[in-house]
Amino acid sequence: MCIKTKELHLKTDLSVETVDTDKGVENINEKTENCFSCDICGKQFCQKLLLIRHYQSHTNENSFSCDVCQKDFSRKSALNVHYRSHTNVKPYSCNVCDKSFSRKGDLNRHFQIHSNVKPYSCEACDKSFSRTGDLNRHYQIHANEKPFSCDVCHKAFFRKGDLNVHYRIHTNEKPYTCEVCRKDFSQKTHLNVHFRTHTKEKPYFCNVCHKVFSRRGDLNVHFRIHTNEKPYSCTMCHKAFSVKSSLKKHFRIHTNEKPFSCHVCYKSFSQKNVLNEHVRIHTKEKPYSCDVCNKDFSRKGDLNMHYRIHTNEKPYSCDVCHKDFSRKSILDIHLRTHSNIKPYTCDVCNKSFSRKSDLKRHHKIHAKEIKIL
Repeated sequence: MCIKTKELHLKTDLSVETVDTDKGVENINEKTENCFSCDICGKQFCQKLLLIRHYQSHTNENSFSCDVCQKDFSRKSALNVHYRSHTNVKPYSCNVCDKSFSRKGDLNRHFQIHSNVKPYSCEACDKSFSRTGDLNRHYQIHANEKPFSCDVCHKAFFRKGDLNVHYRIHTNEKPYTCEVCRKDFSQKTHLNVHFRTHTKEKPYFCNVCHKVFSRRGDLNVHFRIHTNEKPYSCTMCHKAFSVKSSLKKHFRIHTNEKPFSCHVCYKSFSQKNVLNEHVRIHTKEKPYSCDVCNKDFSRKGDLNMHYRIHTNEKPYSCDVCHKDFSRKSILDIHLRTHSNIKPYTCDVCNKSFSRKSDLKRHHKIHAKEIKIL
């Protein structure tokens, strides 16, 4: 079979000559030991068809064009794969979680999530990765190489793509939109994670307790429950935490930082969820309801404690007298009967009490004395 085309050959002196390939592929390639060798770059192929496809990378021949976006491709198979981006056809499906993909390679990479196969290992710290690209990016941590710098805030990055994504903080660009709720995102990965709130997809599962998660990061954090790993430590009191956000919240105890403020009474809080619970005092909102007696609560924790009235659950036990309690705060107060700790002191007579309520009752004695006088 002859290829009746005119092709460009790059010569060693970087000049270009036109070669008539009517004479057959054998005239422009050497066949050595059942391999076909490219006479431009020397790369060898076991099949003549693969060599012909490869040769198009030198000739820059793109004979297949997408009729939707006019993008050109050197191979029809590449055009077919690209065309799925317009048709949203995803013929490759995961047999574990049924997620679909337009390319077989994407399915193979995805499947490593379930198999937990990580064949690529870092020589410096032995950390393993499922993809070579992830390993290469990880290597930059050891090299401490950050060649890409933001010209606005001068923050440096390992990868140019990370810099481009970071730059959207300054431009407020959010090019990725959820097709369900129209919410915009600055990163495609954030959109993908968000989209699972609509699909209820949870592709990551714990191989110990089989709990499922929509994000890999949530799985990693959850797994520390089983390993008891607490990699984040407070520099002030050395208390350890399994989640970095928990350390940040804890650290505000030392700094007395309260960045969240109520817009009604301006009371400040160290945690946003505590502020949200506080706001319900003003709105009278009680979103948590007991399914036994229908009593409503503003906080989920209060509902959980209340529910123990019906179940008679008392999970907190005194290790001195083994008396059981439904709430930890009641156990803490009870423990003072054994330790004789009295943290509440009257500012009039300096008498001390183990409970705040006892101090309040005591204060009434002084109030009566003042009235008599």
